[in-house]
Amino acid sequence: MKRSFKKAAVLGSGVMGSRIAAHLANNGLDVLLLDIVPKQLSDEDQKKGLSETSPAFRNKLAASGLDQAVKSNPAAFYRADLATRVKTGNFEDHFAEIREADWIIEAVIENLEIKKSVFEQVDKFRKPGSIVSTNTSGIPVNLMTAGRSEDFKKHFLGTHFFNPPRYLKLLEVIPTPETDREVVNCILKYGDLYLGKTTVECKDTPDFIANRIGVFGIMNTFRVMQELDLSIEEVDKLTGPVIGRPKSATFRTADIVGLDTLVMVASHLYEALPDDEKRDVFKVPGFLQKLVENRWLGDKTKQGFFKKVKKEDGTSEILALDLKSLDYQPKKKVSFPTLDMTKPVEDLSTRLKMMYMGMDKAASFFRIMSEELFAYTSARIPEISDDLYRVDKALKGGFGWDLGPFELWDVLGLKRVAESMEKNGRKPAPWVSELLAAGNTAFYIRKEGKRYYYDIPSRSYQLVPDSERYILLDDLRATKVIDKNAAASLFDLGDGVLGLEFHSKMNAIGPDTVSFVLKAFDKMESGWEGMVIGNQAPNFSAGANLALLLMAANEGDYDEIELMIRQFQRMTMRVRYSAQPVVVAPHGLTLGGGCELTLHADHVQAAAETYIGLVEVGVGLIPAGGGTKEMTLRAMDKVADGDVVLPNLRDAFMVMGTGKVATSAHEALPMGILRSTDGISVNKDRQILDAKRQVLAMAAAGYQQPRERKDIRVLGKAGLATIKASIYLMWMARQITDYDKVVAEKLAYIMCGGNLSEETRVSEQYLLDLEREAFVQLCGERRTLERIQHMLKTGKPLRN
Repeated sequence: MKRSFKKAAVLGSGVMGSRIAAHLANNGLDVLLLDIVPKQLSDEDQKKGLSETSPAFRNKLAASGLDQAVKSNPAAFYRADLATRVKTGNFEDHFAEIREADWIIEAVIENLEIKKSVFEQVDKFRKPGSIVSTNTSGIPVNLMTAGRSEDFKKHFLGTHFFNPPRYLKLLEVIPTPETDREVVNCILKYGDLYLGKTTVECKDTPDFIANRIGVFGIMNTFRVMQELDLSIEEVDKLTGPVIGRPKSATFRTADIVGLDTLVMVASHLYEALPDDEKRDVFKVPGFLQKLVENRWLGDKTKQGFFKKVKKEDGTSEILALDLKSLDYQPKKKVSFPTLDMTKPVEDLSTRLKMMYMGMDKAASFFRIMSEELFAYTSARIPEISDDLYRVDKALKGGFGWDLGPFELWDVLGLKRVAESMEKNGRKPAPWVSELLAAGNTAFYIRKEGKRYYYDIPSRSYQLVPDSERYILLDDLRATKVIDKNAAASLFDLGDGVLGLEFHSKMNAIGPDTVSFVLKAFDKMESGWEGMVIGNQAPNFSAGANLALLLMAANEGDYDEIELMIRQFQRMTMRVRYSAQPVVVAPHGLTLGGGCELTLHADHVQAAAETYIGLVEVGVGLIPAGGGTKEMTLRAMDKVADGDVVLPNLRDAFMVMGTGKVATSAHEALPMGILRSTDGISVNKDRQILDAKRQVLAMAAAGYQQPRERKDIRVLGKAGLATIKASIYLMWMARQITDYDKVVAEKLAYIMCGGNLSEETRVSEQYLLDLEREAFVQLCGERRTLERIQHMLKTGKPLRN
């Protein structure tokens, strides 16, 4: 059965309900968001002249939830105007409208009886065949269908989104024994393809997979840190990026989630798991209970494990809680020998092995935490899942881990760690011993560019399901790399398509990257179908290598800078005028030079979560890798001959002149950075395959090499005077600094064609030459060098 989702209803407009509604709207659905009618008029309602029959009063809770979603930071919507897809109402006046919904999601308070009463009404009004789901985070899903119709039961299941739904990838799908298999498969596929989710089918056990294992990890951290006498700051340093976990680590994550929420989940697990061998780990420790009693709940009450305060000089300071005294103290710098040794190591697998083999307290903590995680997780199979790959997917998607428990175990060495666990009384599950006894040495293996997992029931390795939906570069690394250097690699993606991956720090583009890209194009044009430029690191590219630029500028080597920019321009123009189709696949941070590279592709296949912009003005420079040229070209191409062009040119100027960064691929469309013909992959895991398909489609359609443009309209002095007047007004209004004004006028000079007396048609190369000239001039300015130095040191722009 093929299903088409056009309309959805979300019942409950709290933080989760409103954000789920936002994400459904992000991806094309019209959404009805309902909540209860307030019990009584507030003083504010009465001042507004509202009565109990006023729609503004009756719909207030849902409208407020939507308003908070629109204002939320990080943004719940890809673009603010997408909120118009969400209609608000209330349970009493608008419940019957759910009959138009293809998918109805319940997101009310975590109370079984309240949920059952909502579903009683849903059963009355829903259309037959519509899917109904609950967003419960832990209540048994099978208990919610008592008394419901057979059609309701067949189309009912759990869909546990993680907060915030736009950003956390996991969607746990929990069927009941009566759920139709087609419904389960439909939601698994829809969540993956259209909502960008890592969809994981779970058993209906307490808190499903991710929270069961993830909360165990958090609560066990509290226990082990006390045994080893570690501070909050030390634990967060040891449980963050150094081991492939989010920067918020343990205690900062708890503050963000809310300590009351953490206590509620842990307490629920303690009560629901009387036979769990590690039940006592879920018992709330005294210090955490005390914080909840004090209403020190984290971000929602402005203090929890951390607290931000203002110092006498007006600057902010972050204080950390001392768990022994429960007093706040200035955060202390963390240093351990093992931790210090890992600092220069980029490769995560190498860092993890160093941490596990270390001899200090930090290494002891990591060993204990890892081994106890492995013992507990292996014992949960088949209780929470029959398959180990589902557990790894859930923890990566729901908690943002780079590696799931079994993947981490493989990295550290399955056999070695299992022997250490036996020695230390942390016995793994019997099936792990059976796996090792059979001569196997890993939970996952790779064969012919594909990934296989150990299937416990059959005691054999099976292909990870749905792997045909994705191209994972790590799976190709052993056998499909054609060429590489320190900055980039060239892959055979199959079917005659090359894949070009950056892998420098933050994927910054330096001379090594540029030379490799040019070499890769020579390879492609020797008989390949085309190329995808993309990677699967957290960010596509943070821009050009500023450290090398600063070094050359400080030495006054402007010839070297001119050559660097000339080569960068040569690279982007090679992307534009390749003999075969080129698709660029940006995601995450795609800034400066990364954005310029993207602008020159035949087609862009952007991840929905792409944060893209030309930010060079922030370091006192202008886009000189073809970015200024391309934005000017696009602005002028939008306007027919004889029409007014200044508004479009001014819009493009403001995008570059303010260093604006789109907060999603959707937001990049009206900015002119993406085109209506470009594609968006909601699920980043699908992006490389989506891009490859675009290459093959263009090749099959008879791709023809473009010709360099020599007909770009520029406005000359008249246009420059108008834009300069706008810059002057911004400067007078103190919206920009003196030096911002200098840089902005350089940018305007290029966009208007330089010192031309009237409107003229110019070539791309003409504008590239102006870019390069202005860039080199700005590199000789003291204030530009100060801005670059400040950016490298702090990661933030300097307004000098």
